[in-house]
Order: sequence, then C-alpha cells, then structure tokens
Amino acid sequence: MRIEAAKIVPVPTEAGKIRNVAVTGHRGTGKTSLVEAMLFQAGAINRLGSVEQGSTTSDWDEDEQRRQMSLASSICHLAWQERKINLIDTPGDPGFSGDTVAALRVVEGALVLASAVMGVEVQTSRVWARAEELGLPRLAFVNMLDRERADFFRALEQFRSLLSDRCVAVNIPIGSEHELTGIVDVLHLKAYMSPEGERESGPVEIPAELQDAAAEYREKLLDSVVETDEKLMERYLEGEELGHEEVAKALKDAVTRGELFPVACGVATKNLGTTALLDLLVEGIPSPAKRPPAIDVDGAGTAAFVFKTVADPFAGRINLFRVLAGTLNSDSTVVNTRSHNKERVGQLLVLQGKDHESAKEFGAGDIGAVAKLKETTTGDLLLDAERDIEPPKLDFPEPVMSFAITPKAKGDEEKVGTSLRRLAEEDPTLVLRRDQQTGEQLLSGMSQIHVEVAVERLSRRFGVDVDLHQPRVPYLETIRKEARARHRYKKQTGGRGQFGDCEIVIEPLPERSGYEFVDEIVGGVIAQGFRPAVNKGIQEAMEHGELAGAPVQGVKVRLVDGQQHQVDSSEMAFKIAGSMAFKDAYQKADPVLLEPIMEVEVSVPDDTVGAINGDLNSRRGRLQGMEPRAGMTTIKAEVPMAEILTYSQALTSLTGGRGDYHMHFLRYEEVPSHIAQKLIAESQKEPEEAKV
Repeated sequence: MRIEAAKIVPVPTEAGKIRNVAVTGHRGTGKTSLVEAMLFQAGAINRLGSVEQGSTTSDWDEDEQRRQMSLASSICHLAWQERKINLIDTPGDPGFSGDTVAALRVVEGALVLASAVMGVEVQTSRVWARAEELGLPRLAFVNMLDRERADFFRALEQFRSLLSDRCVAVNIPIGSEHELTGIVDVLHLKAYMSPEGERESGPVEIPAELQDAAAEYREKLLDSVVETDEKLMERYLEGEELGHEEVAKALKDAVTRGELFPVACGVATKNLGTTALLDLLVEGIPSPAKRPPAIDVDGAGTAAFVFKTVADPFAGRINLFRVLAGTLNSDSTVVNTRSHNKERVGQLLVLQGKDHESAKEFGAGDIGAVAKLKETTTGDLLLDAERDIEPPKLDFPEPVMSFAITPKAKGDEEKVGTSLRRLAEEDPTLVLRRDQQTGEQLLSGMSQIHVEVAVERLSRRFGVDVDLHQPRVPYLETIRKEARARHRYKKQTGGRGQFGDCEIVIEPLPERSGYEFVDEIVGGVIAQGFRPAVNKGIQEAMEHGELAGAPVQGVKVRLVDGQQHQVDSSEMAFKIAGSMAFKDAYQKADPVLLEPIMEVEVSVPDDTVGAINGDLNSRRGRLQGMEPRAGMTTIKAEVPMAEILTYSQALTSLTGGRGDYHMHFLRYEEVPSHIAQKLIAESQKEPEEAKV
C-alpha cells in the first residue's frame, strides 16, 4: 500500500447514516466474494473481481492472492440508500483470528457467513460466540446456493439448532444447486433472479410455484417479529395487514436488541441476493447513533480507537481507526492514552482495499485510516486532550505454535528482530521472544500457516530470510534425595597456589522449583568473604546438569564445612571447589529429568472426538474432561510439550481443518525413564558429533 497524493473526498459525518459491519465466518464461505458483490452492486467498483484470479478489492495482498484466502482484515465502503456502509472483510482461518477479534470491537453488527454445502462450521460458531459476548447484532448469509449438495434449509436449521433458535429466514432460494435461478425476499415479498455476475436488476414478481412457500416463510417471519413488539402483536392477532416498512422497522429494533437474527441467502460470485442483503444491512444493522460505542469514552471531545496497524515498508505505519466521539481532523493533535505523548495527525485516508483517497475529517461512528503516526499502534486510544480514560483491551488469542528462527545470512540477527517487531505491530498475535534457557529466538503464532506467512512477508517486505526449526524443549533437571559431598581444589605451580575446600549437603525442595543456599559454617573454617564464591560456583554448575545438560532447579544447598589456606585460598579456588562439590553430590542425589507439561484445550466437531482422544493418548496426554456445546466438544487434557509441538498439523488432518486448540504451560513433571534414557543418550552424542 503506497501512500501518494490523492484527491480529497468529502466523508459523511452524520452517525445516523453510517453502518459498520464485520463480514465474518469460516474460511472458504465466500466472505471476500460477497464483499466484492456488494461493492459491485452499489457501484463502488466497475467490475466483479474474482478470488481465483486474485482481482478482488479486499484481498489485495500478494500472499492473499497466491493462497486465495484472506490473511488480514481489509476495509471497504459503499453507499446504499443514502447510507455509508463500512465493510470489514475479516479472515476466516483460525490462524488469523486476531484481526476478526479486533474488527468485532469497532462495528455495530456482524454479517456471519456459512456455505450452503458445509453449513455451520467451527469458525462460524466461534465468531458467533464472540459476537454474543460483545452483544453485537448479527445477520447471517447462506452462500454458494448453486453448488452441488447445497441446501439452504439444512443450513438454516443448523443456524437455529447450533447457534440460536432466534435465527429466522428473510430469504428463500428459487430452485437448488445447478437449477438455482433466484431468491425470494420474504420480508418485502419480492424476487430477484440470477444476474450471472452482472448487476442485479430491480425486483420482480415471485414465481407462481414459489407463492405458497414465500407466504409460509413470510408468516414465520411475521410470527417471530411480532413476538418482539406488543403493539404489532395485538394488530397481527386481530388480523390487520402489517406494512412492509413497519415490519422492517420492528425487525431492525429486534436485531438491535439481539432478539432476532435474520438469515439471508444468495450466490456471491454471481451477485445473486446482493440487493436484498444490502437492504437488510441498512434496515437491520443499527447506526452508531442508535448504539453506543462498545468502548466507553464518556467525557471525551474527540476519541478514536486504533484497531489495526499495517506495517508498510514504503508508507511506514498505517493505523486503521474507529471514531468513537467528536470529529477527527487532519492536521490536528491528539494524545495517545497509552504513552501519554502527543501525535500530529497528518493525512487521513478513506480506504477501498489497497486503494485510498484523502479526507479532511472523519465524524463520530466512521472508520478510516491515518498514515505515519510515530508511536501509535493497535489497541491505542487517541483523544483530543489528556484524560483519565483507560484504553480497552482487545483480548487477542494467545499464540499456540512456536518455531525457532535463525537468519540465513550471518549478521542479520538485529535486522530480523527489527523487521519481526514491525510485523507484530500489524499482527499482535505474532510474538517474538528469546528462550532464556535454550537461547533460541522463538516466533510464536496461531498456526503453522500463520508463522509461514509471517516469514514470507519478512522476506518480501524487508528483504530478510530466515529458517524455521522445531524449538528445543526446555527440559530441567532436579534431585529426588539428599546427598553430601566434599571437594578440595588444590593447585601448586610455583609461587602462590590455589586452595579451596568445601563440604555441602544438597536436598530437594518441595515444589521442585527454585534454588536455596544456606550458609551453616561455624567457627570460621571458611572466611565470610569466600562463602559467596562457593554459592556462585554451585549456581554455575547448576546451569548445565550432569544428566542431559539441562538447567538444575528445585535444590537446596547447605554449606556445612570446609577449610582454607592462609595464603593460597582465593574466591576463584572456592568457586571451583563449590562447583565440583555440587557435581559430586548431584550424582549421588538420584537426579531426574523434568519436562514441561502443557494444559491443552481442544475444540472439535462431535464426530471427531474419539479420534482426537486417541491421538492425545498416543501423545502421553491425560484427559481432564469434555464439554459438549452446539455440535462441538471441548476436550481438556494435560500433555507433555515434547509431544504437542507438531499438534497443529495432526489436528488439521484429523478434523479436516475444523478443529482448533490453545494451550499454556502448567508445570514440570518427571520424564518417564525409558524416554529420559533416550534424551540423555542423545545429549551425550551432541558433544561427540560436534568434535567430528
């Protein structure tokens, strides 16, 4: 995205004429194609682009076009019925769900897609649940009605049974699969015939063979709507004919309150059902004037929330924002509530995918972008003056998969870090950290494809190439019993020698964590000045245990006796003596290898639960419980980290891409002896191989 001089366009500032909608759903349900169809039908673009050809407005990134899937949110807008509709096309792959989480915080409604073939899938359910948590109004759209095995009514029933029994059809198809010819808008009692990729023409009369079905679903819709409005209910029960406009108004009010969820349908790639859907967005999604912002900025004159950042190598940082209150003007000054620093607002942008036009201002409720703010990034709140308002938390999901990364070119370590931090500004679910124990640089993300895309962008945008490896498991060592050892370090080379003698007792700590040093010397057999050196030598020895070279923890060391030489003793001599005494005692203390145990929560379709449990058992997992919910089951288990490093690929294979998981560190446990023996043997091979 290059920021160049652009014509300045007026931007509507009246909040009542704005609709902000996040287009969401499972991967492959046609979200990008539907956004393209809406832009085309509204005249915002001149031709209908194709995902397969890489010509859509919202999937403009090279990675998206090559993979034929959305990898990041994209902002588009159109005008319909004198309203400005801001559309946020969100990724459907769970690996890129951070953008969806952020988008749902800045809109008044979510458009949730499902395929007429696959019905309600995993990510559809997750997005729905997230919108439910936020209290967001929702519309549903069943896409791909022309595909083989497509069934709108089956998908409708899944919406009702799996997501909410308050889902109600506002469209029904004319025909099915390859014989699909149009859709019926049962709210307005109109029909739209398939335009085959052209702009939809005006509504036509409902075909005679669909009159009865249309009347049936119209009645079901009316029954649902009047249940939310007592006055309409009275008139309806008295047999009074209700007008389309008042039914539409009552439906909108019910959607705003979260009492009804309209379900529309069509074929995005053929631009079928788009007109009825656009009407529904205007009539069904509340405006920012009708619904208070999800982020409370009471008392602020002007407030804007940054929900996404694009790290562009040409234009620098581009921040996408939602105006929560007041008007954000170009060439104004704002205060970042996180850093408390002032930022100069330069060029404001109206985005249409990768294309943009300059704007002088954005009013309350609108969505726009600004280039080249110095310190502002995702999650920041910008105010017109310093105020005591906490920036909201976006609650991004935690990364679940980590890879060790190494630059291909020597000397590129700093460049890798800088470039990855730029990408993490754009996608906060990417985390770069150094493992203090293994010394590896770890790049963590939501899935393997998530990390791979980051590496590809690293190369293409910043010219940095890296290799990915499985990270080393951070094993630890500890002891199971008490042991005593004494070591005397004595070296005479002519002149002043070296002498240090210490006796220690080591014992396990109850929690198998930490380190404790106790000085029990009495009578001054070791001078006070030399005792810290013993402690230091012990700690250095603990950095690499005698079993597999892993750090030692969970040990208490008591310094109980020793001896010094009036001339030859030194801190260095006692440090070496302490180190060697610890190694001797450690061998006698029944040392064991510890491995990290992860708490794993896996969400999978009910029909795959048996296979998933079997796989977890094969990974030495211990099942902790299962919780069924709406066709999905959440499985909780404790699994060794060593067995779960490559779990993402296995889960995708076992569930056909319908499963997801997250995990976090729980505790360390002993490695089973037969596995520990292999690990110890491997660790002893490494130094030998290094010598060859």
